[in-house]
Amino acid sequence: MGDRALEQEVLSMFVQQAQSVRDQIGRSNDKQRRFLAHGLKGSARGVGAFIVAELADALENDPGDKGAIGRLAEAIEDVRDFVAAISR
Repeated sequence: MGDRALEQEVLSMFVQQAQSVRDQIGRSNDKQRRFLAHGLKGSARGVGAFIVAELADALENDPGDKGAIGRLAEAIEDVRDFVAAISR
């Protein structure tokens, strides 16, 4: 597997994880949101999705912030779009 293929695979796995977290966060309680946000924050930092990491950190610190949930969902969609664009 070449470096480019590995990069695309890692980014694809991150997008899948991020979308799964996005879908779960809306129906989770505060404790679950903290857990989900914490895991996403680490993964996002690992792939360079620093805005997602920052928003996940904010949600981890205040899991009841509905605005943070919305901003995080938007950032995840932005990352998905970016990954799709560079994968062509």
